[in-house]
Amino acid sequence: MRHVPRNLLSSFMLAVLILTPFAGRAADLTVFAAASLKTAMDQISDRFEEASGHEIAVALAGSSALARQIEQGAPADVFISANTDWMDHLESNGFIRSDSRFDLLGNRLALIGYGASSGPVVIDSALDLTKMLEGGRLAMALVDAVPAGIYGRQALGSLGLWENVAPQVAQADNVRAALALVATGAAPLGIVYASDAKAEERVQVLGLFPEESHDPIIYPAAITSRGDAELAQRFLDFLREPENRLIFEEQGFEVLAE
Repeated sequence: MRHVPRNLLSSFMLAVLILTPFAGRAADLTVFAAASLKTAMDQISDRFEEASGHEIAVALAGSSALARQIEQGAPADVFISANTDWMDHLESNGFIRSDSRFDLLGNRLALIGYGASSGPVVIDSALDLTKMLEGGRLAMALVDAVPAGIYGRQALGSLGLWENVAPQVAQADNVRAALALVATGAAPLGIVYASDAKAEERVQVLGLFPEESHDPIIYPAAITSRGDAELAQRFLDFLREPENRLIFEEQGFEVLAE
């Protein structure tokens, strides 16, 4: 299986991505959030700063990378993961406050194509992805670590498509990096969240994967064990306010939190 060269987002650059917000200023609140939340978090963090008067730093990356950074002592107050497994891992090891955890969002998994050259397809066991790729690559997030990649591999496997297409998979460090491969034409097809596809006008959604083909896509949120509990709780409550719920919905998420 081909892996996208690390110069797309090297381990060094990932560390810079995560740590840069804290080096330049002393933020009052630090949020670690899955890369797929970027567009929504850009808007919501600005609104929180205006409403609260507190500065917020948001670090965006693959949930696996963020969880590992939290384990290693990164100064995060809030963690929003793109799947339950990484949150379960942190909770079982005492890195989050269990009583603060809740399911914030849901999402769908989409097959996307570059530009508008391809029409919609039915995603089932008869789909010939190899033919559709025409020798190109299928962009996905890391299939063994990043939630979007894990869901994607699971969906392809359940439909009986994984074995044939695996040699043509190009893995990227997070779902937004996979999206960028398709948006720039480096890969003709990709598997991302429906919310990511909505945020990028250069790609077209060719179809949504059947929900029963993979585990439910759930974004849990929680306060870290070392976080500022009071301010972090204010932020988590802020996420549930009607205006912010609407932002998530406009970006293609399903809001699960009451």
